Amino acid sequence: QVQLVESGGGLVQPGGSLRLSCAASGSDFSRYAMGWYRQGPGKQREWVASITSGVGTTNYADSVKGRFTISRDNAKNTVYLQMNSLKPEDTAVYYCNAARWGSVTWGQGTQVTVSS
Repeated sequence: QVQLVESGGGLVQPGGSLRLSCAASGSDFSRYAMGWYRQGPGKQREWVASITSGVGTTNYADSVKGRFTISRDNAKNTVYLQMNSLKPEDTAVYYCNAARWGSVTWGQGTQVTVSS
């Protein structure tokens, strides 16, 4: 089973960019489907983006499509979320998860605040 640690969050102005990283420890990282979720103030956690194992097919929530890019580097056991054209409504704690065989592991989250 993997353990996940997110990093890269912070304060950014509207229109700015951030890149989040999620580093995984453990074996067989490449066999896990990876995802990013977020939970804004007073909101439920929502799915943002995901990338499959193998060929790395990506999918995005409509709210971030065209602005966010998920990618993975299996050699570094890391998944990334490049976030461009950030909006105040993107403010949230961002979590990554790893899924395999019905088992899901979550990281501890990283705060992203978009404000002028």
